Amino acid sequence: MGASAGSAKTGRSAKVGRPAKDSREKDAREAILDVAEERFAKHGFHGVTVREVASAAHVNTALIHYYFNSKKELFDAVFMRRAETINRDRLDSMDAYEARLGDRVSVEGAIEAFLHPVLKRLHEGGEGWRNYFALVGLVNSTTAWGGEVMTRYFDPVIHRLIDLIARALPGASKQDLYWSYNFLSGSLTLSLAETGRIDRLSEGVCRSDDIPALEPRMIAYAAAGFRSVCVRSA
Repeated sequence: MGASAGSAKTGRSAKVGRPAKDSREKDAREAILDVAEERFAKHGFHGVTVREVASAAHVNTALIHYYFNSKKELFDAVFMRRAETINRDRLDSMDAYEARLGDRVSVEGAIEAFLHPVLKRLHEGGEGWRNYFALVGLVNSTTAWGGEVMTRYFDPVIHRLIDLIARALPGASKQDLYWSYNFLSGSLTLSLAETGRIDRLSEGVCRSDDIPALEPRMIAYAAAGFRSVCVRSA
């Protein structure tokens, strides 16, 4: 109690070194991750420095190195933090859908179970989730190391979706299923980035942040694509 009152009286800035208590340590670590997430989403990995993150998070650079060792490990921690949550949401959604429908799963239903947790977070999750999904969109189109990062964090969920769609399209080849997912991935990550491109292109008829309008259209569009490619080939 006395320490808190003393800090309030001195009005010291929030510059901190190694925290003394677990709660302060967690708060400082989360503040670093929040700032790094926002900066990486806007400027990419190479456009951000540890010093910039430290300044914006009101900590010193030594604390970032204490928690994360390097900028690459800080980036990995940013990616992992929300990846674990959204991957669990999507796997639970697809498992629940398959448990309800069994052999009657459809392409539309599988895609909806895969997409809805992501789009719900984008629509309702606040600035942090929007920054994270913008970062995912950026990384997915990065040739140098984006493929490796996406593979490391998201492949199990994607394989689950493809297996589920394969149940709905039993004659589909793996080649057609993976190509079709590639096209869905491009549509999804462009939409997650919320660049405003469709706003300008449509002269305001469509908005990149209108998730209730986007979701049913993306499901219908992607399902028709899967069915057209896979059924025609089969």
